[in-house]
Amino acid sequence: MNKVIILLGPTGVGKTGASILLAKALDTEIISADSMQIYKGMDIGTAKPSVKQREEVRHHMIDIVEPSETYSVGRYIEEVVPVIDSLHKKGKVPIIAGGTGLYIKAMTRGIFSGPSADWELREELAALEEEQEGSLYSYLQELDPEAASKVMPADKRRVVRAIEVCLKTRQGISELQQKLTSPLPYEFIKIGLTRDRKELYKIIEGRVDEMIKAGLVNEVKNLIHPFTRSPIHQLSSIQAIGYKEIAMYLKGEFPFEEAVRLIKRNTKRYAKRQFTWFKKEEDIHWIDITGIYSNKEISERAEQMLNRLYDKACFINKNLLS
Repeated sequence: MNKVIILLGPTGVGKTGASILLAKALDTEIISADSMQIYKGMDIGTAKPSVKQREEVRHHMIDIVEPSETYSVGRYIEEVVPVIDSLHKKGKVPIIAGGTGLYIKAMTRGIFSGPSADWELREELAALEEEQEGSLYSYLQELDPEAASKVMPADKRRVVRAIEVCLKTRQGISELQQKLTSPLPYEFIKIGLTRDRKELYKIIEGRVDEMIKAGLVNEVKNLIHPFTRSPIHQLSSIQAIGYKEIAMYLKGEFPFEEAVRLIKRNTKRYAKRQFTWFKKEEDIHWIDITGIYSNKEISERAEQMLNRLYDKACFINKNLLS
């Protein structure tokens, strides 16, 4: 079975630099598994690999859609499979690098992929809830009692999503979730990077400061400018950490300093959720890189892990060995 390496871990842990050096060592290419790096024009806030880095090693699944587009995990799987297969045909073992757990789960274990968000319907549902609090949960109980039993009435996001799926597919979300997509037919080798939480949070704070210096505010301005007369909160891209807070600052909802504080806080919370998510993922070979800041050393640790698991010849372009 063809192999695929996955280099995963929380935001800010050090995946990007290490993955580039690892890809060079293994003569291969990188496939991003980041749900926000797919958007064009969102470079600073998503910590996208630089142009120079992408010239050094080819990256896939980056800059593939406009910020105004809706993108789903189902579409990601559809588009990533041909990329993986093309690399295998060239004798390369792809490196999947990223921290979007849903993408990784969909590849390795399969996942329910429902209809894309219908923002007009969601607005209508929100209006109903405003008129009578609790009405949406009662509606869900009628549509899909099983789904209603698994969600708290106060969890409006999940209630709305369950109703949306029912109305769009005419099937209950609980029924659809039993029909998971199959895992992709590859042998996945999962390498996880982790470091001490306090150390990671300090890195995150420094990275946010660097993003601000690099021009994050102007990047968000350019992103939201075409949508000044439309409800930008409906765009999935605007929900990305960093973009949402700066957009709210630009709308005058709170001071700049508060926006920066919220970005740091929300990024740390996201990293914590990523740790929780990855703990549920099976067969991850974890590498503790606490105190290590050198991309070269991190990459070497990952390569050593791969060498312990397999002969290095498994990962090098077969054309070079002939």
